[in-house]
Amino acid sequence: MTDEIRTTINRGLEAVNALSEPGPGWTRPSYSHLESEAHALIEAEVLALGLTVTRDAAGNLFARMAGRNPEATPLFIGSHLDTVSMGGAYDGPAGVIGALAMIRALVKGGITPCSDIVLTVTRAEESVWFPVSYIGSRAYLGLLTPADFEARRVDSGRTLAEHMADQGYSSDAVLNQTAPPPARFVEFHIEQGPILFTAGEAYGIVEAVRGGLRYRAAQVHGTWAHSGAAPREGRADAVVALSELVVAMNRVWDDMLVAGHDLTVTFGKLDAAGPAHAMAKVAGHAGFCIDLRSDDQATLDAADAAFKAEIARIEAATPGIKFDLGLQTRSKPERMSPEMAGWVTDGAARRGDSPRRMLSGGGHDAAAFATAGWDSVMVFIRNWDGSHCPEEGMDEADLAVAVEAVTLAVISEAA
Repeated sequence: MTDEIRTTINRGLEAVNALSEPGPGWTRPSYSHLESEAHALIEAEVLALGLTVTRDAAGNLFARMAGRNPEATPLFIGSHLDTVSMGGAYDGPAGVIGALAMIRALVKGGITPCSDIVLTVTRAEESVWFPVSYIGSRAYLGLLTPADFEARRVDSGRTLAEHMADQGYSSDAVLNQTAPPPARFVEFHIEQGPILFTAGEAYGIVEAVRGGLRYRAAQVHGTWAHSGAAPREGRADAVVALSELVVAMNRVWDDMLVAGHDLTVTFGKLDAAGPAHAMAKVAGHAGFCIDLRSDDQATLDAADAAFKAEIARIEAATPGIKFDLGLQTRSKPERMSPEMAGWVTDGAARRGDSPRRMLSGGGHDAAAFATAGWDSVMVFIRNWDGSHCPEEGMDEADLAVAVEAVTLAVISEAA
């Protein structure tokens, strides 16, 4: 079975990753023609296996393999195919191709599962393109709002509704579609961190997904001045003020970790290189974004309060400095289903594996399904050289053994 699974993984990942804007890395923007082409590629694969294919109003792809018991709770399994700009080869595609490999192994083995299995390929998971989390899965689950469709894509400046229309989908139809009844959802995904790689372990089971609190387009305003003529006293240097905030938030992070809170603090983008900036100027403006993550909502709120307190302190200490944070966006921390985690653990045991339980630092479609009341779980695959970058690493053999573990869980249900 492992050889069959690995062959599908190798071939599927190569085919999907041939669809990209020019490098470095891989770029398939959300609601782009490239994302649509990747969905069409998967559709051709599952139709060849005899599955029934449907799409919802947002363009999410569902390929159903009929089970023995139509009354049994279906098992949805999959991920997304969009990437960040100049991203890696595995974030998203590994989950889709892993699911495809599982279904192909069942079909080729003549195994009919107990419940329907639905290969799920979502649209627009990567919120770097539109400032909205899990667009495709939340559209399917009835969790998007009218305001979400006015979000503008970072590269084009056009709205989500406009980009959806380009690909043949209607925002009005999304808002009017009926949310499905809760079912089960499994998502294979690279870890995006070093824990499994450092431990020498192929895969692990995710128990919780961190939520995020973000300011994506924050600004700090100061006073432009000549670098040689403006004395130290009276300067309102936006770059210095921003630097003070970065250092202060590192202290906040340290203090909250010491106090036992789960938290990450990331200034993902600093911008002090616009056409108005120059070597001989005191900076009158700088832009930045900040991304706070935690498995606890109260911790996110506390970190946000500390962030704003540090801003108030800096503004009070430096007349002429003013921060404008802009719009705040959030995603909720979510716990995965203990029952589904145990189900995957049982399948792993049939391989002789004992995968660790772990936390996901990144957000994923599985969190959206959990928010909607589904029994949701993730299976992490060992990763190295970071993620959301061209160097993103994964051994396809690691994905194959994780897929085999879930396949054995499915087979045990069918016995």
